[in-house]
Amino acid sequence: MKGVDTIARIRREHFVQGRSIKGIVRELHVSRNTVRKVLRSGATAFSYAREVQPQPRLGRWKADLDGLLARNACKPSRERLTLIRIFEELRGLGYEGGYDAVRRYARSWGRQRAVATADAYVPLSFAPGEAYQFDWSHEVVLINGVTVTVKVAHVRLCHSRMLFVRAYPRETLEMVFDAHDRAFAFFRGACTRGIYDNMKTAVEAILVGKERAYNRRFLQMCSHYLVDPVACTPASGWEKGQVENQVGVARERFFSPRIRVKSYEELNAWLLDQCVAYAKAHRHPELRDATVWNVFEAERSSLVPYAGRFDGFHAVPASVSKTCLVRFDNNRYSVTASAVGRPVEVRAYADRIELRQDGRVVGEHRRCFGREQTVFDPWHYVPVLARKPGALRNGAPFKDWVLPAAIDRVRRKLANARDGDRQMVDILTTVLSDGLPAVEAACAEALGQGVHSADVILNILARRREPATPITILTPEVLRLRHPPDADCARYDQLRRAT
Repeated sequence: MKGVDTIARIRREHFVQGRSIKGIVRELHVSRNTVRKVLRSGATAFSYAREVQPQPRLGRWKADLDGLLARNACKPSRERLTLIRIFEELRGLGYEGGYDAVRRYARSWGRQRAVATADAYVPLSFAPGEAYQFDWSHEVVLINGVTVTVKVAHVRLCHSRMLFVRAYPRETLEMVFDAHDRAFAFFRGACTRGIYDNMKTAVEAILVGKERAYNRRFLQMCSHYLVDPVACTPASGWEKGQVENQVGVARERFFSPRIRVKSYEELNAWLLDQCVAYAKAHRHPELRDATVWNVFEAERSSLVPYAGRFDGFHAVPASVSKTCLVRFDNNRYSVTASAVGRPVEVRAYADRIELRQDGRVVGEHRRCFGREQTVFDPWHYVPVLARKPGALRNGAPFKDWVLPAAIDRVRRKLANARDGDRQMVDILTTVLSDGLPAVEAACAEALGQGVHSADVILNILARRREPATPITILTPEVLRLRHPPDADCARYDQLRRAT
């Protein structure tokens, strides 16, 4: 069939210029039937489509081909056969036709299957305080001049669409705890239901339907905030479409162009300001006469009241080396010398590491997210110095040790003494019993008197200690004297004269 330009010209030649069919045929070199069809139908375009494609050889093999195509569609994408392989298998069953018939049939079969399985969705509506959605995303930022891929936690209230975004170095369980606590503290409450994907930090096993085996500590967090966790169907991101949309919005508006900050604290403070600014500037998608912030303010009264901070740590056992170090997350942290020889429990928080042994804290450090780094607390090694004072001069924990000004002056003065290390160790050891402020005051007083020896400083400390409370002996009634003796010193004079 001719194109639309030829059809338009035929119509103009006849209806506008009044030319005959014979004249149009001679000039445009088209058949009389074509010209008559254009003029009589009144159509401006024609298309040819065969309604029924004859398949004489394939007819009796359609059922077998349907089975091959269906089984192939159920396989993983990497294991699916190409259409030429399916054609070869059909030939092996006895089919004698050509490949084109199989190809055309497979194409129509695929179109019909796509129509039958087309995804359709139902719009969702949430009551105030009913649910929130949680998800992670990975973004690229510049922190202190270094390009870093940060893990960003997203929390979104389903009713008001209020968003909360916070960046972390890891995507671990303790980061999940911290993100929830900071989000609920910002919202001033939580929802009765939390919608998650099947993240490994929270879900240990996927059971039938919506049943999940959750991590024990994750369930404790949900119980603390009175939240009922609900996991989505695997690979079904539309079940938490709001937070999925939030990931795209945050990436476009907050992380593009690439952010330049000095630390995670600066980054997270900036992100929180951006969340508030975005909520105040954008209309609610359903309540068009109010902003997201206005609806969020109204929703706050329906939230479950904030229950306070959850003790969100991830605990793992660890051994202590002879050098008072515990290895965790590819880094080493020091503990007190008394903890050597027995295992400890490492409690990892989002920003710190706490080490416990028999219920007592034997070490606490700011968390390090590098690799193969060692974090020392020099005071953990002071008891060891009592036996090995020489380690004070070259010990790794004491390199660049920042001491209070008075104690540091005493240390520098004792550095040239013959037994200066021993004297300094005696002074540092008293910090464990008297406290750092008392020792610093004693060192300042000694320096004020022009001396710096350990004996003088220890003497000052001893004088400043409060005297011990005298021991009161309670005498039982049966041992009390019925006739207490009189104190008469004249008896000694009588004894002297008698001699």
